[in-house]
Amino acid sequence: MSKAHLWATLVNMRAYFLLVLLCLSACERPTVLGDFEPGGELVVVTRNGPTTYYLGPDKPAGFDYELAKGFADSLDMSLRIKVAFSIEEVFDILARGQAHLAAAGLTRSDARDTEFLATSSYLEQHPVVVYKAGEFRPRNPQDLSDRDVIVLRGSHHLAVLEQLAQDQESLTWREIDSGDTGNLLEAIVDETADVAILDSGEFDMQQRLYPRAAEAFQFSDKLETVWYMPLLDRAAEWQALANQYLSNEIASGALNRLEDRYFGDIEFASRIESFTFQQSVKSKLPKWQALIEKTANEFRIDWRLLAAIAYQESHWNPKARSPTGVRGMMMLTRSTAKELGVTNRIDAKQSLRGGARFLNQLRGRLPNDIAEPDRTWMALAAYNVGMAHLEQARRLTEGHGKDPHIWEDVREHLPMLQDPNIYPNLRRGFARGEEAVTYVDNIRHYYAVLRLQELSQNFASPPTDISSLLDEGATLLGWEPSSL
Repeated sequence: MSKAHLWATLVNMRAYFLLVLLCLSACERPTVLGDFEPGGELVVVTRNGPTTYYLGPDKPAGFDYELAKGFADSLDMSLRIKVAFSIEEVFDILARGQAHLAAAGLTRSDARDTEFLATSSYLEQHPVVVYKAGEFRPRNPQDLSDRDVIVLRGSHHLAVLEQLAQDQESLTWREIDSGDTGNLLEAIVDETADVAILDSGEFDMQQRLYPRAAEAFQFSDKLETVWYMPLLDRAAEWQALANQYLSNEIASGALNRLEDRYFGDIEFASRIESFTFQQSVKSKLPKWQALIEKTANEFRIDWRLLAAIAYQESHWNPKARSPTGVRGMMMLTRSTAKELGVTNRIDAKQSLRGGARFLNQLRGRLPNDIAEPDRTWMALAAYNVGMAHLEQARRLTEGHGKDPHIWEDVREHLPMLQDPNIYPNLRRGFARGEEAVTYVDNIRHYYAVLRLQELSQNFASPPTDISSLLDEGATLLGWEPSSL
């Protein structure tokens, strides 16, 4: 085949492909809204993000995803997720009748309520102004004038800015066409913008990845996070079903447990700690990551969890030593190491394998009715303070009317093990319960940071811009390879 013939063939193939895309784009997709019955399919539109939806190591995850999955299960329906790449696209998909509901961390507004039907609120947030630590810090809304302000396109925060602009003529802003608030924080850290406005929940979550981004101030406005549904036939019925489900999740405590799973470590993390950890991730972790991953795979543990434990124990130092005599990457005592078959505590491979085996043993010793992730958090507490003391804390938890199967409740009672008014009456006596709480909090934080760092790799890719392809195709079709 000649070079000219080859080029002609390629051009024709590209043109055919573009025509197919054009036909597909022109076809009106049928709505899904008539099929909302048990055994059917619940179609939910959401955004990629750590608080909404992402692809985890083995399955989809995200706060809004799990909440929507629970709703689908309650209706005996399967769940299909449609990913939108901006807030505007979320509502566009909903308006076209291509989803039963939007579960995308959306806040309620009067403008949205005129076009869509909102459920009751399941999460409260505030608009937060974010800046880069060390740079000019706005103290109030007036300080936003003459600053480079950014928000997500289609977000409710545009209404906040528009209201402020009525009295502040020099207030301007830019809209970022994205569904991920991480893009806003990246711009702040990279100093391509001065301040950003986003929801407090998303900022708290994302700040672990961008510790140099700091909160300047919060607006007093309370934002209600809701699901939105299209204003079509049967919408009121779907709204009632959704409201009943959300009410049940709140009343049963299931929503609180879901919040703790995704946001539970946030309030205990510090920006300095996050920054120091991320520096260690860059400088130290690469040397040990392969070994950590191999060990974690052997013991069926998430490698990021094992890495987080090792960092908390030794900052990934295989020769670490404490004043109490514990040593190595996983800081094993001499007696524990002997029980686990570890002959050399400062050998990183042996220490990691011993620590992983010990964690699994502790998990196995807990009652079978303790579910994940509470099971892992309690096993970590036992790793630090001992299983006997953990069980003592669980008995205290139950004695105070709380649930000994829920980590958040046990966490509240662990410090009692060092209360001089309480521990003398305990069978096992004194234990550093507060230290165990901090230990678990830190590991959860490091673990969350490592997981968040991988999210960008697991996000769905935005769809192809058909219009740009068609323009390119027209150029190709009009081009004559005279030089060949």
